[in-house]
Amino acid sequence: MIHPVLKSVTNDVIKRSQKTREAYLARVDLASSTGPHRGVLACGNLAHGFAACAADDKAALAGNKTANIAIVSSYNDMLSAHEPFRTFPDLIKQAAKEAGGIAQFAGGVPAMCDGVTQGQPGMELSLFSRDVIAMSTAIALSHNMFDAALYLGVCDKIVPGLLIGALSFGHLPAVFVPAGPMPSGLPNKEKVRIRQLYAEGKVGRDELLKAESESYHSAGTCTFYGTANSNQMMVEMMGLHLPGSSFINPYTPLRDELTKEAARQVLNFTAQGDDFRPVGHMINEKAILNALIGLLATGGSTNHTIHLIAIARAAGIIINWDDFDRLSRVVPSVTRIYPNGQADINHFQAAGGMGLLIRELSQNGLLHEDIITVATERGMGSYTQEPKLVDGKLVWEEGTTTSLDPEVISTVKKPFAPGGGLHLIQGNLGRGVSKISAVEPEHRVVEAPAMVFEYQDDVVEAFKRGELNKDVIVVLCFQGPKSNGMPELHKLTPPLGVLQDKGFKVALVTDGRMSGASGKVPSAIHMSPECADGSVLTKVRDGDIIRLNTETGELNVLVDDKELEERVACVMANTEHHYGTGRELFDSFRRGVSTAETGAINLFNVE
Repeated sequence: MIHPVLKSVTNDVIKRSQKTREAYLARVDLASSTGPHRGVLACGNLAHGFAACAADDKAALAGNKTANIAIVSSYNDMLSAHEPFRTFPDLIKQAAKEAGGIAQFAGGVPAMCDGVTQGQPGMELSLFSRDVIAMSTAIALSHNMFDAALYLGVCDKIVPGLLIGALSFGHLPAVFVPAGPMPSGLPNKEKVRIRQLYAEGKVGRDELLKAESESYHSAGTCTFYGTANSNQMMVEMMGLHLPGSSFINPYTPLRDELTKEAARQVLNFTAQGDDFRPVGHMINEKAILNALIGLLATGGSTNHTIHLIAIARAAGIIINWDDFDRLSRVVPSVTRIYPNGQADINHFQAAGGMGLLIRELSQNGLLHEDIITVATERGMGSYTQEPKLVDGKLVWEEGTTTSLDPEVISTVKKPFAPGGGLHLIQGNLGRGVSKISAVEPEHRVVEAPAMVFEYQDDVVEAFKRGELNKDVIVVLCFQGPKSNGMPELHKLTPPLGVLQDKGFKVALVTDGRMSGASGKVPSAIHMSPECADGSVLTKVRDGDIIRLNTETGELNVLVDDKELEERVACVMANTEHHYGTGRELFDSFRRGVSTAETGAINLFNVE
């Protein structure tokens, strides 16, 4: 029995999306073909498409019967999360050939790391890199050589970009192939302690770098529960990962077998067979809401209040922050993974992982089981199973029915918190979102004077001068997508955390983003309209009293309405951050981007 609120939200989304979804599916069905797509190519086109192949592969592709898999990858060897993809193409090609198919490396997509660019100019390219990745995916698939695709990606903007690109080729079956998290390193609590000591000037850079290096220490995804691991959770909740494959460590026999199985499995779903599963039909309203529910139940990244909306709209589906808020009131928090607790993603996996999470949500009516997935069985029923190697053979066995660590995974009936902890924030300063799953109850309501800034570096400098040693709500303006690309503001977490630990009431209000790893300081982020579009935030002055109640979702500056209306809005002081580090190349993105609540999209009409 589906929970009544989930049923109501689902019906609302289906009704709201009827016209755009029908139009999208019409395009998908028009592009579908009952034979290999390269059959439409002229001989010269086809010859170019397989010129570099081995002789037997050329013969197979020329025969116009063998299915051809596109590999689209975010591999690079600088970033730990993407480095394991180095070996995947060979594994995929081997498995595809053994299964009677062909695989070609269709193209690479850029992959930048917010951990490297955090607080740096490059961070202002981060959000827009998602749309570049989507476009790069489309270019990789544009040759019309392919009957299915495997998408290799992990981190913040990469998976949303790949999925948006995949949905633009919604007639192709798709399986997403993760790399897996690195083994556990320095505990997250200790890492945060060292960061705050550094912010206070109590330890030096050598000690900070040592702690960071012990935390981020090998190939694989970072182990905290930020946007990258939220990506993996959501993709599995949508049925685009093989069951239980999201959090298997890289460079292990099980990881390699899952990669090969992804190639074998996607061949089963091409138009040549009798079980055609185009990704555009798989990602429907119910699949999108499964991802949203998973995000709430696990306290996932606030970045997905932007990305999931953009992904949905790429499939003709319209969701909004009201949907997040309504479901957050009934979907309980059932995991504790840093920053919402002390465990990391490997501890979550050991406690029961995705199989247990999906079982718990499903048994309590908080999951749509009747979606098409990439498992052998079409619905979500297979996703309570976990993959294992038995005598060297990949099998799926039923996973644990109870938590192996109740401090990491709880139950719907006895949750860590009754709600998902992601709330819509609104009032006379506009609309935004707030993640409270990692905020202690005593910090969730803040009423304090404002201090207004335009640059995050100015906030840090004010902290260093001691000017923030008081109850304060930091208002950081002109951080939206039109202003400067909406960079994450994780650089502010250590100093604001220090102030909170000193006993001050402190909060952040901004039209920018926070990192998926940020949590303990209350905030209202993604404020919309953004400052570049005339937000009331531009009329806030130092000393104005602001009241933020993250529990009820209220945010107001306590200034008389008439006075507020008569104030002259501040304008962005300068545009120096529009240049350097490639930022000048993204001027058209800044000018053409939609609002945060409509997904900060540049690629297509969001209406």
